[in-house]
Amino acid sequence: MLKMEDLKGVIPPIVTPVDKNENVDEAGLKRVIDHVLEGGVHGVFVLGSNGEFYAFDFENQKRAVEITVNHVNGRVPVYVGASSITTQECIKLAKMAEVAGADALTVLTPMFIQPNEQEMYNHFAAIANSTNLPVLLYNNPGKTTNNISVSLVEKLSKIDNIVGIKNTSFDFVQTIQYIRVTKDNPTFKVFSGSDYFIYGTMAYGGAGCVAGTANVAPKLVVDIYDKYLSGDHVGSMESQNKLIPLRNSYDYGSFPVVMKDCLNLMGLEVGHPVKPIEHCSEEKLAEIKEILNDLDLLK
Repeated sequence: MLKMEDLKGVIPPIVTPVDKNENVDEAGLKRVIDHVLEGGVHGVFVLGSNGEFYAFDFENQKRAVEITVNHVNGRVPVYVGASSITTQECIKLAKMAEVAGADALTVLTPMFIQPNEQEMYNHFAAIANSTNLPVLLYNNPGKTTNNISVSLVEKLSKIDNIVGIKNTSFDFVQTIQYIRVTKDNPTFKVFSGSDYFIYGTMAYGGAGCVAGTANVAPKLVVDIYDKYLSGDHVGSMESQNKLIPLRNSYDYGSFPVVMKDCLNLMGLEVGHPVKPIEHCSEEKLAEIKEILNDLDLLK
């Protein structure tokens, strides 16, 4: 179980390598975990959006969680995505993650349907009440079309085991407001979910980032965090700027393929995206290669 002092830093939402039948590939998943841990990350988040959580049945999700928990082996906290459209399904995933030995849960808003604020509150409260694990809320309105409002965060932050939020929204004002309305709650942390805003989120008092680019360039993302904490704000900002071209590459293909393509180009062999998503075009792969080359990430 996650201790509050460990809820911080760089937490990559790791990609999920798959075999030719689109089942979780154990060897590939372990390679990704080793790569990010060698980069100095502070946690590992399995079954996030970059991990294609939506693509796997319950058995594959369970397998991904068990492999991750066993392979990380307590070196850093393991966050497990327990996200689905219905409250019941999220609770089922939460219980599975707890039994498997996860340290915390990350729960996205429902997708497809559009619950009102009270329904959304009841949803997150029911999931939190179903588990002993700490829960990190996950706001990604661009993908789910549901936004966790500032007032809702304020209310949810009062639930004991809801310990923070990852804001994957380009509305940076909202991140600032999340931090402002929860600043008197020492057990609630706000994380950047957009890799453009890692430095900015830290500057406003955030706790770190859940950064997809940390799959590929964990050392660079950790550098933004470490330098900021050490007081080297200029160095931290330089690293943030260095990361931007990699983050810009997200739209070179259909989300979330680009991080998989990057890792494949780096020789980590993470396989294909889950269909209907396809690999980037040859032209875009060449551009990605240049970005990786500039970051000194190609062998």
